[in-house]
Amino acid sequence: MTKVMAIANQKGGVGKTTTTVNLAASLAAANRRVLLIDLDPQGNATMGSGIDKRDLEITVYHVLLGKKSIFEALMKSEVGKYDVLPANRDLAGAEIELVEFTERETRLRDALALVVNEYDYVLIDCPPALNLLTLNGLCAAKSVMIPMQCEYYALEGLSDLINTIRRVRASLNPVLEIEGLLRTMFDPRNTLAQQVSDQLQAHFGNKVYRTAIPRNVRLAEAPSHGLPVMHHDKSSKGTQAYLALASELMGVEENPVTA
Repeated sequence: MTKVMAIANQKGGVGKTTTTVNLAASLAAANRRVLLIDLDPQGNATMGSGIDKRDLEITVYHVLLGKKSIFEALMKSEVGKYDVLPANRDLAGAEIELVEFTERETRLRDALALVVNEYDYVLIDCPPALNLLTLNGLCAAKSVMIPMQCEYYALEGLSDLINTIRRVRASLNPVLEIEGLLRTMFDPRNTLAQQVSDQLQAHFGNKVYRTAIPRNVRLAEAPSHGLPVMHHDKSSKGTQAYLALASELMGVEENPVTA
Protein backbone atom coordinates (compact mmCIF):
# COMPACT_ATOMS: atom_id res chain seq x y z
CA MET A 1 0.00 0.00 0.00
CA THR A 2 1.41 3.36 -1.05
CA LYS A 3 1.87 5.90 1.73
CA VAL A 4 0.76 9.29 0.37
CA MET A 5 1.83 12.00 2.78
CA ALA A 6 1.43 15.77 2.67
CA ILE A 7 4.15 17.75 4.42
CA ALA A 8 2.36 20.87 5.55
CA ASN A 9 2.43 23.85 7.86
CA GLN A 10 0.97 27.25 7.03
CA LYS A 11 3.91 28.87 8.82
CA GLY A 12 6.88 29.50 6.54
CA GLY A 13 10.49 28.71 7.36
CA VAL A 14 9.84 25.61 9.44
CA GLY A 15 11.61 23.12 7.18
CA LYS A 16 8.81 21.70 5.01
CA THR A 17 10.80 21.67 1.79
CA THR A 18 14.01 20.62 3.53
CA THR A 19 12.11 17.72 5.04
CA THR A 20 10.40 16.71 1.80
CA VAL A 21 13.63 16.64 -0.21
CA ASN A 22 15.79 14.95 2.39
CA LEU A 23 13.18 12.42 3.45
CA ALA A 24 12.62 11.51 -0.22
CA ALA A 25 16.37 10.97 -0.69
CA SER A 26 16.64 8.96 2.53
CA LEU A 27 13.75 6.69 1.57
CA ALA A 28 15.20 6.25 -1.91
CA ALA A 29 18.52 5.27 -0.30
CA ALA A 30 16.58 2.46 1.38
CA ASN A 31 15.49 1.25 -2.07
CA ARG A 32 11.96 2.58 -1.72
CA ARG A 33 10.18 3.90 -4.80
CA VAL A 34 9.53 7.57 -4.07
CA LEU A 35 7.63 10.37 -5.79
CA LEU A 36 8.08 13.96 -4.62
CA ILE A 37 5.31 16.38 -5.61
CA ASP A 38 6.22 20.07 -5.46
CA LEU A 39 3.06 22.11 -4.81
CA ASP A 40 4.85 25.35 -3.94
CA PRO A 41 5.13 28.01 -6.69
CA GLN A 42 8.59 28.85 -5.35
CA GLY A 43 9.75 25.50 -6.74
CA ASN A 44 12.34 25.02 -4.00
CA ALA A 45 11.79 21.27 -3.70
CA THR A 46 12.29 21.01 -7.46
CA MET A 47 15.57 22.95 -7.29
CA GLY A 48 16.70 21.05 -4.19
CA SER A 49 16.23 17.83 -6.14
CA GLY A 50 18.71 18.99 -8.78
CA ILE A 51 16.10 20.07 -11.37
CA ASP A 52 16.29 23.62 -12.73
CA LYS A 53 12.78 25.07 -12.48
CA ARG A 54 13.66 27.74 -15.06
CA ASP A 55 14.04 25.13 -17.81
CA LEU A 56 10.73 23.37 -17.24
CA GLU A 57 8.10 23.28 -19.97
CA ILE A 58 5.65 20.95 -18.20
CA THR A 59 4.98 21.13 -14.45
CA VAL A 60 2.38 20.26 -11.85
CA TYR A 61 0.58 23.44 -12.97
CA HIS A 62 -0.27 21.87 -16.33
CA VAL A 63 -1.35 18.65 -14.60
CA LEU A 64 -3.70 20.43 -12.19
CA LEU A 65 -5.35 22.33 -15.03
CA GLY A 66 -5.68 19.22 -17.19
CA LYS A 67 -3.41 20.58 -19.91
CA LYS A 68 -0.94 17.70 -19.63
CA SER A 69 -0.99 14.24 -18.08
CA ILE A 70 1.04 13.39 -15.00
CA PHE A 71 3.06 10.99 -17.17
CA GLU A 72 4.26 13.91 -19.30
CA ALA A 73 5.26 16.00 -16.28
CA LEU A 74 7.19 13.45 -14.21
CA MET A 75 10.96 13.86 -14.01
CA LYS A 76 13.81 11.99 -12.35
CA SER A 77 16.02 13.45 -9.66
CA GLU A 78 19.24 11.88 -10.85
CA VAL A 79 21.08 12.76 -7.66
CA GLY A 80 18.28 11.85 -5.26
CA LYS A 81 17.16 8.70 -7.13
CA TYR A 82 13.46 9.55 -6.83
CA ASP A 83 10.81 10.90 -9.19
CA VAL A 84 9.61 14.51 -9.10
CA LEU A 85 6.42 16.22 -10.21
CA PRO A 86 8.07 19.65 -10.47
CA ALA A 87 6.84 23.20 -9.96
CA ASN A 88 7.84 26.73 -10.87
CA ARG A 89 6.27 30.17 -10.69
CA ASP A 90 3.58 29.20 -13.23
CA LEU A 91 1.86 27.44 -10.36
CA ALA A 92 1.03 30.77 -8.74
CA GLY A 93 -1.62 31.30 -11.41
CA ALA A 94 -3.32 28.00 -10.66
CA GLU A 95 -5.02 29.46 -7.58
CA ILE A 96 -7.12 31.77 -9.75
CA GLU A 97 -7.63 29.41 -12.68
CA LEU A 98 -8.75 26.48 -10.53
CA VAL A 99 -11.64 28.47 -9.11
CA GLU A 100 -13.56 27.87 -12.35
CA PHE A 101 -13.23 24.08 -12.09
CA THR A 102 -15.70 21.77 -10.43
CA GLU A 103 -14.10 19.50 -7.81
CA ARG A 104 -11.13 21.85 -7.83
CA GLU A 105 -9.92 20.54 -4.46
CA THR A 106 -9.32 17.03 -5.82
CA ARG A 107 -7.48 17.76 -9.07
CA LEU A 108 -4.19 16.43 -7.72
CA ARG A 109 -5.77 13.31 -6.25
CA ASP A 110 -7.41 12.49 -9.58
CA ALA A 111 -4.15 12.98 -11.50
CA LEU A 112 -2.11 11.03 -8.96
CA ALA A 113 -4.46 8.03 -9.17
CA LEU A 114 -2.89 7.13 -12.52
CA VAL A 115 0.58 6.52 -11.06
CA VAL A 116 0.22 6.14 -7.29
CA ASN A 117 0.59 2.35 -7.31
CA GLU A 118 4.03 2.69 -8.90
CA TYR A 119 5.45 4.06 -5.64
CA ASP A 120 6.00 3.08 -2.03
CA TYR A 121 5.95 6.71 -0.83
CA VAL A 122 4.48 9.89 -2.28
CA LEU A 123 5.61 13.07 -0.48
CA ILE A 124 3.72 16.31 -1.21
CA ASP A 125 5.51 19.56 -0.41
CA CYS A 126 2.71 22.04 0.37
CA PRO A 127 3.08 25.84 0.23
CA PRO A 128 3.21 27.88 3.46
CA ALA A 129 -0.45 28.86 3.33
CA LEU A 130 -3.84 27.23 3.82
CA ASN A 131 -4.86 27.84 0.20
CA LEU A 132 -6.28 25.85 -2.69
CA LEU A 133 -2.92 24.29 -3.50
CA THR A 134 -2.49 23.07 0.08
CA LEU A 135 -6.09 21.84 -0.02
CA ASN A 136 -5.25 19.78 -3.11
CA GLY A 137 -2.31 18.30 -1.22
CA LEU A 138 -4.47 17.43 1.79
CA CYS A 139 -7.17 15.88 -0.40
CA ALA A 140 -4.62 13.74 -2.27
CA ALA A 141 -2.86 12.55 0.90
CA LYS A 142 -3.74 9.88 3.39
CA SER A 143 -1.78 11.53 6.18
CA VAL A 144 0.01 14.75 7.10
CA MET A 145 3.50 15.24 8.48
CA ILE A 146 3.79 18.58 10.27
CA PRO A 147 7.31 20.02 10.58
CA MET A 148 7.50 22.70 13.24
CA GLN A 149 9.97 24.66 15.28
CA CYS A 150 9.69 24.41 19.03
CA GLU A 151 8.75 28.01 19.72
CA TYR A 152 5.73 29.74 21.23
CA TYR A 153 3.96 30.93 18.07
CA ALA A 154 4.32 27.51 16.47
CA LEU A 155 1.76 26.08 18.90
CA GLU A 156 -0.84 28.63 17.82
CA GLY A 157 -0.25 27.84 14.14
CA LEU A 158 -0.45 24.14 14.88
CA SER A 159 -3.95 24.57 16.27
CA ASP A 160 -5.10 26.27 13.05
CA LEU A 161 -3.62 23.51 10.90
CA ILE A 162 -5.21 20.74 12.95
CA ASN A 163 -8.60 22.44 12.62
CA THR A 164 -8.09 22.61 8.84
CA ILE A 165 -7.22 18.90 8.73
CA ARG A 166 -10.39 18.13 10.67
CA ARG A 167 -12.51 20.14 8.22
CA VAL A 168 -10.90 18.44 5.23
CA ARG A 169 -11.50 15.05 6.81
CA ALA A 170 -15.14 15.89 7.50
CA SER A 171 -15.98 17.16 4.03
CA LEU A 172 -13.43 16.08 1.42
CA ASN A 173 -11.05 13.34 2.55
CA PRO A 174 -12.35 11.06 5.32
CA VAL A 175 -9.13 8.98 5.49
CA LEU A 176 -6.86 11.94 6.25
CA GLU A 177 -5.01 11.72 9.53
CA ILE A 178 -1.99 13.26 11.24
CA GLU A 179 1.03 11.12 10.46
CA GLY A 180 3.22 12.90 12.99
CA LEU A 181 4.79 16.09 14.28
CA LEU A 182 8.43 16.65 13.37
CA ARG A 183 10.57 18.95 15.51
CA THR A 184 12.87 20.89 13.17
CA MET A 185 15.84 23.21 13.78
CA PHE A 186 15.83 21.70 17.24
CA ASP A 187 18.38 22.64 19.89
CA PRO A 188 17.81 20.72 23.14
CA ARG A 189 20.04 23.22 24.97
CA ASN A 190 17.45 25.93 24.35
CA THR A 191 15.13 26.05 27.36
CA LEU A 192 12.08 27.29 25.44
CA ALA A 193 12.57 24.70 22.72
CA GLN A 194 12.73 21.96 25.32
CA GLN A 195 9.61 23.27 27.07
CA VAL A 196 7.62 23.37 23.81
CA SER A 197 8.91 19.91 22.92
CA ASP A 198 7.74 18.60 26.29
CA GLN A 199 4.30 20.17 25.71
CA LEU A 200 4.02 18.54 22.29
CA GLN A 201 4.93 15.13 23.67
CA ALA A 202 2.53 15.50 26.59
CA HIS A 203 -0.36 16.45 24.30
CA PHE A 204 0.33 14.35 21.19
CA GLY A 205 2.23 11.41 22.66
CA ASN A 206 3.52 8.99 20.02
CA LYS A 207 2.40 11.33 17.22
CA VAL A 208 5.63 13.26 17.90
CA TYR A 209 8.49 11.60 16.04
CA ARG A 210 11.31 10.40 18.24
CA THR A 211 13.68 11.84 15.65
CA ALA A 212 14.25 15.58 15.89
CA ILE A 213 16.02 17.49 13.11
CA PRO A 214 18.84 19.66 14.49
CA ARG A 215 20.04 23.02 13.29
CA ASN A 216 22.78 22.12 10.87
CA VAL A 217 24.95 24.17 8.52
CA ARG A 218 25.12 21.37 5.93
CA LEU A 219 21.32 21.22 5.76
CA ALA A 220 21.25 24.92 5.00
CA GLU A 221 24.01 24.65 2.37
CA ALA A 222 22.72 21.66 0.43
CA PRO A 223 19.88 23.40 -1.51
CA SER A 224 22.31 25.92 -3.03
CA HIS A 225 24.07 22.94 -4.63
CA GLY A 226 20.80 21.38 -5.82
CA LEU A 227 21.42 18.39 -3.56
CA PRO A 228 19.76 16.53 -0.72
CA VAL A 229 22.03 16.84 2.29
CA MET A 230 23.07 13.16 2.21
CA HIS A 231 24.68 13.80 -1.20
CA HIS A 232 26.30 17.00 0.04
CA ASP A 233 27.80 15.66 3.27
CA LYS A 234 26.81 12.12 4.22
CA SER A 235 28.43 12.36 7.65
CA SER A 236 26.61 15.52 8.73
CA LYS A 237 24.14 15.61 11.61
CA GLY A 238 21.42 16.66 9.18
CA THR A 239 22.01 13.59 7.03
CA GLN A 240 21.95 11.25 10.02
CA ALA A 241 18.76 12.86 11.33
CA TYR A 242 16.83 12.40 8.07
CA LEU A 243 18.10 8.84 7.69
CA ALA A 244 16.83 8.19 11.22
CA LEU A 245 13.48 9.77 10.34
CA ALA A 246 13.19 7.53 7.26
CA SER A 247 13.93 4.49 9.41
CA GLU A 248 11.31 5.59 11.93
CA LEU A 249 8.75 6.14 9.19
CA MET A 250 9.39 2.69 7.76
CA GLY A 251 9.30 1.11 11.21
CA VAL A 252 12.90 -0.05 10.89
CA GLU A 253 14.49 -0.44 14.31
CA GLU A 254 17.19 -3.09 14.13
CA ASN A 255 18.70 -2.19 10.74
CA PRO A 256 18.35 1.58 10.27
CA VAL A 257 18.96 3.26 6.92
CA THR A 258 22.54 4.38 6.38
CA ALA A 259 24.11 6.67 3.78
